[in-house]
Amino acid sequence: MSPASADVQPEDTQLEENEERTMIDPASREDPKFKELVKVLLDWINDVLVEDRIIVKQLEEDLYDGQVLQKLLEKLANRKLNVAEVTQSEIGQKQKLQTVLEAVFDLLRPHGWALRWSVDSIHGKNLVAILHLLVALATHFRAPIRLPEHVSVQVVVVRKREGLLHSSHVSEELTSTTEQMMGRFERDAFDTLFDHAPDKLNVVKKFADGVYLVLLMGLLEDYFVPLHNFYLTPESFDQKVHNVSFAFELMLDGGLRKPKARPEDVVNLDLKSTLRVLYNLFTKYKDVE
Repeated sequence: MSPASADVQPEDTQLEENEERTMIDPASREDPKFKELVKVLLDWINDVLVEDRIIVKQLEEDLYDGQVLQKLLEKLANRKLNVAEVTQSEIGQKQKLQTVLEAVFDLLRPHGWALRWSVDSIHGKNLVAILHLLVALATHFRAPIRLPEHVSVQVVVVRKREGLLHSSHVSEELTSTTEQMMGRFERDAFDTLFDHAPDKLNVVKKFADGVYLVLLMGLLEDYFVPLHNFYLTPESFDQKVHNVSFAFELMLDGGLRKPKARPEDVVNLDLKSTLRVLYNLFTKYKDVE
């Protein structure tokens, strides 16, 4: 610990004895990878909540009271939380946050994820804690996004001791590699399928250009898909992505949840992503003759 430096802003000096406050070093905020992480998470949240007409512009200002986090978790987990819809008091906000974070804990606990956030840190608009929470949720729910790897920030920790402010710098790792993040979670049925029947998975490659997916949705929902809405013989990567994206739209119209895979993953022959899409179709339409 050293005497507080120029990094500490005037609003950060109003501390009680032994009270501690943390903030991201300004230089870290300007790091391109940090900015990319924030943008990717912002876009993801807004995409998930688009049907609720919720637009998040600043993570620490829009998520601290638990309202948006509640809606986000309900969408991701497909469950309703028993909390008050709107609350203005600090006590009410913290009670809502407690309920939301307990639900998150129940989801992540079986996978051994280190919980690096708390009610007080989220409500206190601690951006590092909020980012840790969002990265964990995005990883757990296999969000169709690509988190930048090896993002870390320098955090300034300010504490008041014997009437004087002292500061120190610590490094916080926000993301590791994709493999390390995904490795925190248990293997699922798709991993088992890859282990035991890799030679039988080539069939999913037939869906990579999106044509079969579009035609399949038409057959399952019993309607004709106008040929001008998609490319029957796609020749470019963009045309294939268009087809898969259009098929995903038809799935949403048919009452399916939004696929966690990205259209680009299917086109790029990501077999696991394609299998998940097909499995969701099978689950919904298994009784269709």
